[in-house]
Amino acid sequence: MHDLFPRTLDDFQIKPAKKLTGQVAGLFVAPNRDFVTQAVDSLDLTFEGISGDYHEGFTRRSGGREPWYPRKTEMRNERQLSLVAPDELAEIARRMDLPQVRAEWVGANLLIDGVPHLSMLPAGTLMFFKNGVTLKIDAQNGPCRDAGRAVGEGAGVADVQGAALLFPKVAKRLRGIVAWVEKPGTIQAGETVSLRLPEQWIY
Repeated sequence: MHDLFPRTLDDFQIKPAKKLTGQVAGLFVAPNRDFVTQAVDSLDLTFEGISGDYHEGFTRRSGGREPWYPRKTEMRNERQLSLVAPDELAEIARRMDLPQVRAEWVGANLLIDGVPHLSMLPAGTLMFFKNGVTLKIDAQNGPCRDAGRAVGEGAGVADVQGAALLFPKVAKRLRGIVAWVEKPGTIQAGETVSLRLPEQWIY
């Protein structure tokens, strides 16, 4: 069993930390009891997330992503914000044979342009926004049928259930990332963002 792991620290392949830059191409909030979002000019963030948003809170209830807990177990909310990229949404649309997939349909809060393979950013990446907000990336966002259903409804397809089933298959590793607020403040549309990726290695 232990042969599967590096024998010494020198056996680990470590990728150095790096910096990237991007831009806020869109901001969105879910003010109702539905994860589908609406476009806004700015986001006001506290340590609980976006003020008035569907995912606001220090804690949240567990769901299908946490099979190790009974459903609706109260746990830390590491999914305060959802971030997606225009190029990845376009690729999902191509795979679903749709004219477009909008950030609002998948419940995104930020549309980030200029960052290659946004969905592949490692956990622990820090995002420093020009006006002072800092977000910390928790994980890749796994695609689900609920988002697929919203995409089907938003695109006006005849087979919404088919879209709901297709989306998780074609959107894997393209669905964006989830993050939480490390330093609160306000994010404005068009703002630049600097990313600091940590060292990376495979354990």
